[in-house]
Amino acid sequence: MELVLEGVRAGYPGLVAVDGVDLRVPPGQVVAIVGPNGCGKSTLLRSVARVHRPLAGRITVGGADLWALRPRQAAHRVTLLPQHPVAPEGVTVAGLVAYGRHPHQGLFRQWSAEDERVVADAMDATGVAALAGRRVDRLSGGQRQRCWLAMVLAQQTPVTLLDEPTSALDLGHQVEVLDLVRSVARDGRTIVMVLHDIAAAARYADLLVALRDGRIVAAGPPRDVVDAGLVRTLYGIEADVLAAPGDGAPVIVPAATA
Repeated sequence: MELVLEGVRAGYPGLVAVDGVDLRVPPGQVVAIVGPNGCGKSTLLRSVARVHRPLAGRITVGGADLWALRPRQAAHRVTLLPQHPVAPEGVTVAGLVAYGRHPHQGLFRQWSAEDERVVADAMDATGVAALAGRRVDRLSGGQRQRCWLAMVLAQQTPVTLLDEPTSALDLGHQVEVLDLVRSVARDGRTIVMVLHDIAAAARYADLLVALRDGRIVAAGPPRDVVDAGLVRTLYGIEADVLAAPGDGAPVIVPAATA
């Protein structure tokens, strides 16, 4: 399903954090939202996730206005993995992933063999099946993040939102998680993630969206939009933007200041 934002404006009392955002994302794309701290990245993501109601504008998935849907209906279209999720104390990996099936339960639809299969598939896809009986709070940071990704996969929404999915991870685990994000998108899901690391965004995203002061200053394939001028506009620094030897992805090298 296509994700469309039209004239989205969002903020808080006395502060407009996002203003006039228009964006159209085809299915199966990985979108990375980048920009300096306080530019509105997380507010925009939370507006799409129905956590923070926009002041104006429209957000649709598959043509349906997300904010006009009932919460359970919206949960069948969009899911959010926040930056610092907290697992219930003592929950196992399988138990955490099973929470992703909650929007599919109801008075006349209880836990089923289909739910069991979806949970197992999500754990297989994220490489945590062997950890199913382990407690989440006893896993490494990279393992925990894969468990959370398995949970949002189990929700089976066409659009998945990730707020800083690589925060607090070392380089190896960052690559592991972002490789997983790419593999999920290959199955036709749309992934929209907020990243601080513009170099990682340039390597893994199909569409890079750059925000500054709540407005989009650039949007498009990373190789088309990431240059020294964009880095200067976003972060106020000089940098060289080079092509990676292997695949030509933009590599940002900050200029020496002394």
